[in-house]
Amino acid sequence: MRRREPRALSHAVAALADRLAPQTTLAEVQRVWPEAVGDVVAAQAEPTGERDGVLTVTCASSVWAQELDLMGPAILENLNRVLRGGRVSRLRCVTLPARV
Repeated sequence: MRRREPRALSHAVAALADRLAPQTTLAEVQRVWPEAVGDVVAAQAEPTGERDGVLTVTCASSVWAQELDLMGPAILENLNRVLRGGRVSRLRCVTLPARV
């Protein structure tokens, strides 16, 4: 009998994380966000809500919110390409409130 090589533990951990993660459109978007938008945008904006296909993205500044509004069609196309389940039809970009 031939012995198979051991498999990396990272595969099992990734599969377990996928099974344990909430099965919502927002959770799936949050998992694929860096892949869909790139590391630079992901560092400045994060998906924080989803309702009826409208994705709320909280941005670090109003400049980033405006930039994501302009990039909206490309972001939606990339997101919907990598999402397994849900679909996103529109972005709603907001900024964090100023701290007093």
